[in-house]
Amino acid sequence: MPAVCVFCSSSLRIDPRYLDLAAEVGRGIAGRGWTLVSGAGSISMMGALARSARDAGGRTIGVIPEALMDRDVADLDADELVVTRDMRHRKGVMDDRSDAFLALPGGIGTLEELIEAWTARSLTMHDKPVVVLDPWGDFDHLHRLLEHWRERGFVQDDAIAHAHWTTTVDDALDVIAAAWSGGAPARQ
Repeated sequence: MPAVCVFCSSSLRIDPRYLDLAAEVGRGIAGRGWTLVSGAGSISMMGALARSARDAGGRTIGVIPEALMDRDVADLDADELVVTRDMRHRKGVMDDRSDAFLALPGGIGTLEELIEAWTARSLTMHDKPVVVLDPWGDFDHLHRLLEHWRERGFVQDDAIAHAHWTTTVDDALDVIAAAWSGGAPARQ
C-alpha cells in the first residue's frame, strides 16, 4: 500500500485550526487506502494526524529518535513505531518508507524536512511527489524567498517546479495521486 510521509508541527501553542487540518489530512490519507508515515509524535498536529488516520481505518508508521522517546511524546499507538538513533537516521527511515511527502504548516523542523525532501527531488535522488499544503499562507514568505533566489539565479525553475503548492486537503492528495498515476509508487 502506498505511503505518504507528512511533516507537521508538534507545538502545543498553535491555533486549533491547525489540529483540525492535520486531522483532515489523516482521514484523507486513510480514506484513500494509503499508509501514513510521520514523526511519531502524540501531541499537537502530529498526534491529531495519526489518531485521525487510525480512527478512519488507516495504517500508521511513526518514526522517532531515541532522544524524543525519553520525553514521553511518542505515538505509542502507531501500528508500527520505529525508534532511530538520531534525527538524521529518522529522516532516512521516513524517506525509505514513503512514496510521497506532504508538508503542513509547522516550525523549523517541518521546514528542514520539507527542504531536504524537495532538494533531493530536484537533484533526482528520488522521484516522489513533494507537496505543500498551505491553506492560510504560512509558507508565503518561503515562496517569496524562493522567487527572489530564482530571480538572482540561485534556484532554477525546474527545482522550484518539483514542489507542488496547494491550499486544500483534497487538492494536496489529488496531486499525490496524479503523480502516482504515471507509474505505481514503490510500495503496493
